[in-house]
Amino acid sequence: MKKLFTNYNFNFEKNEKKLLSTFCKQTLKQVQGDGKFYAEEKAFNSILTKLNGNEETVKFTKDERTRLKYQLEQNIDFINKEMKKSWFIKKWLYKSMLKQYENIHETHFKG
Repeated sequence: MKKLFTNYNFNFEKNEKKLLSTFCKQTLKQVQGDGKFYAEEKAFNSILTKLNGNEETVKFTKDERTRLKYQLEQNIDFINKEMKKSWFIKKWLYKSMLKQYENIHETHFKG
């Protein structure tokens, strides 16, 4: 049975907030100024503002959660593909980043 109400409140740790904040900034750099990505820019600006706030619990809208989850999944897939075709040093650098992103995805966005 499908849940009637979904909770979009997250309790991120300090490191998770910092990593997600950096992730949102990178995403904003990529979509900024392009009219096609206005909705993404608006959502990620809002997410970034909420992550940088002092509240312990971060409350996302359904749209913000969905966009963040999708971008996180796309980034995990991209890093996996890059790791398969790269050499040892690059794999070693990507491995920690991948582990952090996967951990955040599993902990907060799975399901």
